[in-house]
Amino acid sequence: MPKRTDIQSILILGAGPIVIGQACEFDYSGAQACKALREEGYRVILVNSNPATIMTDPEMADATYIEPIDWQVVRKIIEKERPDAVLPTMGGQTALNCALELEKHGVLEEFGVEMIGATADAIDKAEDRYRFDKAMKSIGLECPRAGIAHNMDEAYGVLDEVGFPCIIRPSFTMGGTGGGIAYNREEFEEICTRGLDLSPTNELLIDESLIGWKEYEMEVVRDRNDNCIIVCAIENFDAMGVHTGDSITVAPAQTLTDKEYQLMRNASMAVLREIGVETGGSNVQFGVNPKDGRMVIIEMNPRVSRSSALASKATGFPIAKIAAKLAIGYTLDELQNDITGGLTPASFEPAIDYVVTKIPRFNFEKFAGANDRLTTQMKSVGEVMAIGRNFQESVQKALRGLETGMNGLDPVVDLNDPESLSRIRHELQDPGAERIWYIADAFRAGMSVDGVFKLTNVDRWFLVQLEELVQLEEQVKEVGLAGLNADFLRALKRKGFADARLGKLLGVAEGEVRKLRHRHEIFPVYKRVDTCAAEFATNTAYMYSSYDEECEANPSDKDKIIVLGGGPNRIGQGIEFDYCCVHASLALREDGYETIMVNCNPETVSTDYDTSDRLYFEPVTLEDVLEIVRVEQPKGVIVQYGGQTPLKLARALEAAGVPIIGTSPDAIDRAEDRERFQQAVDRLGLKQPQNATVTALDQAVNLAVDIGYPLVVRPSYVLGGRAMEIVYDEQDLRRYFNEAVSVSNESPVLLDRFLDDATEVDIDAICDGKDVVIGGIMEHIEQAGVHSGDSGCSLPPYTLSQSIQDEMREQVRKLALELGVVGLMNVQFAVKGSDIYLIEVNPRAARTVPFVSKATGVPLAKVAARAMAGKSLVEQGVTEEIIPPYYSVKEVVLPFNKFPGVDPLLGPEMRSTGEVMGVGETFAAAFGKAHLGAGKAVPKEGRALLSVRHSDKQRVVDLAASLIEAGYQIDATHGTAVVLGEANINPRLVNKVHEGRPHILDRIKNNEYTYIVNTAEGRQAIEDSRQLRRGALAQKLSYTTTLNGAFATVMAMAHDATESVISVQEMHARVAEGK
Repeated sequence: MPKRTDIQSILILGAGPIVIGQACEFDYSGAQACKALREEGYRVILVNSNPATIMTDPEMADATYIEPIDWQVVRKIIEKERPDAVLPTMGGQTALNCALELEKHGVLEEFGVEMIGATADAIDKAEDRYRFDKAMKSIGLECPRAGIAHNMDEAYGVLDEVGFPCIIRPSFTMGGTGGGIAYNREEFEEICTRGLDLSPTNELLIDESLIGWKEYEMEVVRDRNDNCIIVCAIENFDAMGVHTGDSITVAPAQTLTDKEYQLMRNASMAVLREIGVETGGSNVQFGVNPKDGRMVIIEMNPRVSRSSALASKATGFPIAKIAAKLAIGYTLDELQNDITGGLTPASFEPAIDYVVTKIPRFNFEKFAGANDRLTTQMKSVGEVMAIGRNFQESVQKALRGLETGMNGLDPVVDLNDPESLSRIRHELQDPGAERIWYIADAFRAGMSVDGVFKLTNVDRWFLVQLEELVQLEEQVKEVGLAGLNADFLRALKRKGFADARLGKLLGVAEGEVRKLRHRHEIFPVYKRVDTCAAEFATNTAYMYSSYDEECEANPSDKDKIIVLGGGPNRIGQGIEFDYCCVHASLALREDGYETIMVNCNPETVSTDYDTSDRLYFEPVTLEDVLEIVRVEQPKGVIVQYGGQTPLKLARALEAAGVPIIGTSPDAIDRAEDRERFQQAVDRLGLKQPQNATVTALDQAVNLAVDIGYPLVVRPSYVLGGRAMEIVYDEQDLRRYFNEAVSVSNESPVLLDRFLDDATEVDIDAICDGKDVVIGGIMEHIEQAGVHSGDSGCSLPPYTLSQSIQDEMREQVRKLALELGVVGLMNVQFAVKGSDIYLIEVNPRAARTVPFVSKATGVPLAKVAARAMAGKSLVEQGVTEEIIPPYYSVKEVVLPFNKFPGVDPLLGPEMRSTGEVMGVGETFAAAFGKAHLGAGKAVPKEGRALLSVRHSDKQRVVDLAASLIEAGYQIDATHGTAVVLGEANINPRLVNKVHEGRPHILDRIKNNEYTYIVNTAEGRQAIEDSRQLRRGALAQKLSYTTTLNGAFATVMAMAHDATESVISVQEMHARVAEGK
């Protein structure tokens, strides 16, 4: 059936901010859908609150709304834009839930908007656990024994039927949020209470436990003529009991018999028919009992998902693009496969002649006190994918792509330690983030495949593969460097061994192994991902390396530029850097260069096969990058866009003769190296907080007295504030040195005077070596001491005077020219009174670049990439700073609800996973919108609890007065109440936890508050008030842990965040008018 002509405009719902369980795979799917629908001639309207996405770039849709994904806001957009249809299947659970709300409140009916891609009934049938169960039984498929509960009484009723252990899953949440495994009544009660709270429908599914069963996923696409294809079968390496987002997964499935595969294939198609998915992609999950082969269906998602992004990248089949076209009426046989140049229709099932492995990336070290065991609730923050000709090559490439300091199956346990065996057993049985390395250590310690299987339930086929790699490592150690002949070395490279890992085993530097390999003429070849196992020719240069015979790279002799990507997402290095890489590639492509992307993150737009001219899906390590450079011979390589990942390689690449364009590695080092930077700052006569670099504890204790407490302490060379803390006294300082860091001459620790109550400012700028243009000045909402990545910010600034801003502009200009910046740079200042202190300079892309670009309409990353390739700012027509006639506020999203037990107090270590943006005529209006977008709407009235640290006591009086004016009643703890009483404000006095009952926590649990302000300093006070903050989080109360944040919240109380909407295109038109 050809495309529909009865609809002209389509509203696409995005996924909002990046959270655990819903990451940048939805930017990839949304961007594909926008492109697909626009090329068919439809008018596309997009809603997504996340400014760090490619899909919210103004050229991706006809009208782009960076607005909260809230049904009332979306109603406003529908009323204004009058779309004919809404597509909710590209934005994860957020978009599905919003679409169901629009349907429930009659908005779609009121404005005559049709839901395409999936019907409300199909979404409900797939998501509502009871209906899904019933539907599966009707087609003869078995679900796990289970029951539904809406309260604790019903939950205990279900428990009597299913028994322990049992799996608890809330309805309509993503990434297993609120779920878990209960082995006893205490755990059962805790998980059920939390799950009921977090499910929007207060509904839980309580399943029999399938722990230890094998888990598979099928990626299925179906059209309205009942053409159905399986794009990819994915097998989980980890058995059931670990959320599939936290599992290592492998495609194609490795351990299914043909009969089992056919059964599963037929079952998945039957599931799509029964649920009613007839225009798009879905993923269907199965559990198989390894003992008797019993197969049950676990769930299905009637939308594109994390797995469909993986399946798209694994096969080259663009599921989101095809799904978008099916939603407008096409059938699979009418659509062409781009990768084969249209030689095959989309109804051809992809065939793959290689193995793909995905490994999740975790960040538990950011969350002290978090439960780091892997369960049915997703906890990983990113993932890496690798392609090899066999499982061993594929898994070893993925391990080195993770960037956790491992180059393969490095040992994690000292086997001489008498406790080592019991530790290994514990890690195998109760998995954490490093289980695969513990499995390798188990084999080193002499455990058998059966022994490891009994503890892990990981299929024996995978275990045999890992055991063989461990045995090969032993052989390498035995023969030594001299005995490593060409045949053995080639065999090792075919199994995925990195030069760095072989170097470690042989006790030599990585470079020695590389020399030996090159002497033997052992080089990787590059194979193409073609969707058809080389049956047809491909015209797409999507490549992976292997130590095979024939190389399919066929490099051209054009002028080329390589962009190095950021690898797996993690806290501190996320989608913002991928956004910059994509922009660099798009801009340089437009300028006639051949662009080459190197990255290994399957969720991103940068690894889409048509973002760059050529894509190498490879780990971003020195070995892998040097080999690509050897084949491609680029004119330049860009290292300053992918965060720390490529920056760490800059010096070694330069030493190997690789042409790095833009700011030189030496200039980057000048900004990072304390002493060299200090010299530059002194030469320019700029102020810095008093600081020192120390290499021993005694030296730190002595220098701390000179600088004065409180101090910010951190190791040098970090991203995202790893191991950064504020210490208040000598005892605190000693504890930090003993617990948090290992200090030495090679790894010094930095001490800085902490500027309490200063206002922090971020400035992004571009320099071409001669001219400097300020991209934007952002005033942080939280005061200095909160990591810039965790602080909200306003552009333009909302309290800073013009003269202070001008002085900072001048300092940025001087710094850019002094350091020799070519490209982007980010400078952080702290302003205290009329004093401006320079905190740090990063001559690279910063995580604020996408936000500034959206706020001002200047695509900073594109402009800077052209400057790096030699096009001056004057030639580009970018010569002055744009100050928009409206306010844009960036607000962060924090993952504390995934980590019960972690203190949500903001500090110098970054912990946010994503961001949103709000735009308004005033700062207050923009702040209110950003808060709504982040899922924490500003409370309008009720009772507020104030409990603040000593240094905030003067300012808390104004805050209380403003709250009373907004209609609040006030409660306060003793110290705060005394100060308020002196100003004739009489709050209700409440007890702290140790002052007797009823205390603060009792009142929080009784839902007496709508808003809480709690600030604390000093280790003991922070510890004492931790329960208060955890309580507020558990009860989903609005709370603020900085006074500046509280003042901003009060300002926003007077505004209705759902009142008005503005598109990015309208924003930028206003900027152009104001020029």
